[in-house]
Amino acid sequence: MPRYKNKAGKDIPTKSGTKTNPKSQKEVPGQMLDKASKEIPTTSGTKSQIMMRLEKMVEESDIMHGAIRSVDMDEGVFGIAHSELIAKEDMQQLFEHDELGIAVIHTYIWYMYDTLMRGTELCNRFNFIAASRVNTTFITKNPTSVINELVDRFMVAGDNTTPSLYFLPFNSGNGGHWVLVAMDLSRLMVYYLDSLPGDWSKYPSMKKTVDAAILKFRSKKNYRNRKDITWVRVQCPQQNNSIDCGFFVLRFMRDIIALNRIDIPKMIWNNNLGFILILSDMFY
Repeated sequence: MPRYKNKAGKDIPTKSGTKTNPKSQKEVPGQMLDKASKEIPTTSGTKSQIMMRLEKMVEESDIMHGAIRSVDMDEGVFGIAHSELIAKEDMQQLFEHDELGIAVIHTYIWYMYDTLMRGTELCNRFNFIAASRVNTTFITKNPTSVINELVDRFMVAGDNTTPSLYFLPFNSGNGGHWVLVAMDLSRLMVYYLDSLPGDWSKYPSMKKTVDAAILKFRSKKNYRNRKDITWVRVQCPQQNNSIDCGFFVLRFMRDIIALNRIDIPKMIWNNNLGFILILSDMFY
């Protein structure tokens, strides 16, 4: 059972109940995705059920009364040990269907790692990069430092000679738009997933930084670069408002992990996801 800590460091058990063993899920990725999809509330169901679930969660928590939770994440999640503070404003992002911040993005990544990946082969196939360390704001201030951050993350995971993906939830800065960048270092492939029209050309400094980090990593490992880095724009479900981008990025990552796909097809989804309240299942 995942546990949280309050500000004083006392363990607080969640309401998640008994977990499904992720090892039994990984054998049949298609069935795993189907099961995972059924566990995530969406607007394809009744919104009242979603809101009732969230209201119950808030009623049973003292976060809305000023308490703070610290979610401790081991180095398996982002390559270094990390703690994320969850406070009232983070819960409000979900409860009030608002734009998602870094704390919510990071906490759901931890949840995916803990429930879908931990102790399975998926840990060797999927890796996460902290959005707090690689974003437009930091790239503008010190691009060399961001490149080194990416290289250090790549080095932690091993030799990267077998196909694997690094997920980077990338924010355009100052509470802006979320997109997902998925990097396959062994095949020099970068997948770009965006719930708004357009491609990576909207963020030239991000692409330049990612390309430079990949090439620097391969140089440090004495790998030959036999071809240029290829960027692929994956056709994704599109948001119909100005605030759902973070929810879509979380769903993109979860579906790809559940499918156990390293090579992401240009068309992997055949329907629109709609508004997803994806984090609420962490507490049940």
